[in-house]
Amino acid sequence: MGFPELRQVVLDCTDARALAEFYRELLGFRYRPGDEPPASGEPDPAGQDWLVLRDAAENPRLAFQQVAAMPKATWPDDSVPQQLHLDLTVGTAADLDEHERALALGARLLYDRSHDPDEPLRVYADPAGHPFCIFVAAAHL
Repeated sequence: MGFPELRQVVLDCTDARALAEFYRELLGFRYRPGDEPPASGEPDPAGQDWLVLRDAAENPRLAFQQVAAMPKATWPDDSVPQQLHLDLTVGTAADLDEHERALALGARLLYDRSHDPDEPLRVYADPAGHPFCIFVAAAHL
């Protein structure tokens, strides 16, 4: 018997469409067919349930599950644990400095260690409050 294969990471959120749009813009992913946003003013039944983003090779990467309520993680304070976070990488420290897009899309900077010579990174919270890290890939080889 073989090993299970990781299909995707699923994030619970109170606004699945908004969070999917944030990560679609941040990572350059595409919606699974049928999950695209509806025309302006049209109902969005998929956005009220479950959305999937795929990478350029059409592999499912992130999914978003609508929930009624969810407390935001309070990292680095542990009163509401993060339970999961995403690690994203860039190729160089200069790429790490191009983080204005994450902020413009609605991320909040939680921690900045971008000038650490051994492990440059930044920790953000996405619009739903999920922490995620962006670090230089070479630092973890």
